[in-house]
Amino acid sequence: MIVIGIDPGTATTGYGVIKEDDNGNFEVLDYGVVSTRPDLPLEKRLKIIFDTISSLIILHKPAIAAVEKLFFKQNVTNAISVGQARGVVLLAFANNGIPVSEYSPAEVKSAVSGYGGAEKSQVQAMVKAILNLDEIPKPDDAADALAIAICHLNSYRRIAD
Repeated sequence: MIVIGIDPGTATTGYGVIKEDDNGNFEVLDYGVVSTRPDLPLEKRLKIIFDTISSLIILHKPAIAAVEKLFFKQNVTNAISVGQARGVVLLAFANNGIPVSEYSPAEVKSAVSGYGGAEKSQVQAMVKAILNLDEIPKPDDAADALAIAICHLNSYRRIAD
């Protein structure tokens, strides 16, 4: 099964594509970020995100997408911006018939590190270990997207068992 994990944001949207084989081994197929310039109008930034995610779907043909749920404490402006990015990401998946699972940051941390309150560095170290990578994926948004994909694969296994 191929899963694409997404860490949405207007300035930077992280993505990570992982394949799980029949033996439960994970293989990283792709990861990175979609970056948009702050001087562009919002609609152009959202189009860049939509077009890039749509291209990744065509390239990797994921069976499912895993997207981080919207979470914010006090910065409403940032939450609205992330929500808009999430919207175009969800639309790209809907247009391609890809089902979406959503996970909170605490669910992702718990699924990857075993503790919902884990520090970002702990989660990144676990992503590196779980995926048998030589180094922690950079930038952080890409590592977060890989963690979201791992979260889904771990959650999917528990449901299937």
